[in-house]
Amino acid sequence: MHVTEDRHDDTVRPRLCVLASGSGGNCSVLDPGNGTLILIDLGLSPRRTEKELDALGLDPANVTDVVLTHLDHDHCNAGWGKRPIGGSGVRTAGATLHVHRRHMGRASRLAGGGWRMRKFDSALPFELDCGIGVRPALLPHDELGVAAFRMELGSEAERASLGFATDLGRVGPDLIEMLGGVDVLAIESNYCPRLQMRSGRPDYLKRRIMAGAGHLSNEECADAVRRIEPREHVVLLHLSQECNAPEVARHAHQGADYALTLSSQDEPTRWVEIGVVQRVLAPRTRVREPGPGTPPTLFPVT
Repeated sequence: MHVTEDRHDDTVRPRLCVLASGSGGNCSVLDPGNGTLILIDLGLSPRRTEKELDALGLDPANVTDVVLTHLDHDHCNAGWGKRPIGGSGVRTAGATLHVHRRHMGRASRLAGGGWRMRKFDSALPFELDCGIGVRPALLPHDELGVAAFRMELGSEAERASLGFATDLGRVGPDLIEMLGGVDVLAIESNYCPRLQMRSGRPDYLKRRIMAGAGHLSNEECADAVRRIEPREHVVLLHLSQECNAPEVARHAHQGADYALTLSSQDEPTRWVEIGVVQRVLAPRTRVREPGPGTPPTLFPVT
């Protein structure tokens, strides 16, 4: 169930909500706190995106920028290549679409959507129309790679930072350096190797996912998080519904001193404020080590 959240104090803080994340579609909304909105990826249909924004009390007309990690179908829905017709649909004509130069060929499918398209390059910082500074990096993923981002938010007096990295083949030192010490880190935790190997997926697909140009496992994700050292919060993205489970992904972060939020394919996450230690945290859980043949059980962290 969606709940519209109001801010109850005079301090307007940047915040992130993952509307959906998984092989069925990926889209996140970043609210910088200045009256504008930023979408990260367009993997949901325009209609569903509008519905999710409306449930959060957000006006799609306030979307000034869209940043694409890459243009696989689950990160860029084909419906965004058409102009919205009638109603109050998500309006794209007023927004700028930011695409890595290596993805511009695939981005041509969006030409009918009325976008203002702007390309960016690896490791060259750029600025969104809403004034947010972005530092990108291109990482291994299939043939064309995937873009990860560090976004600098907030006022000069209260700077805040968001790291966003999904569909990674591997995590190298350049990414660790770029994202080091961000306040909030949203990062992929796609699969459990044991569940992957036991799955009925064909061998070529298993190799694609696990061979360094596909996705991150839970353990690879947790290792990257330890090296990046986010200050406040970690949001796990793109959990496989077939080869992962929330309690398994969470277990890799057992004992961590940051707050942890898991995204899903079907429901948005709660709002994650950026640049402030969370005053009220949802109960975190750990996985109790199971005995042979016993499924894992969860118990609250105290």
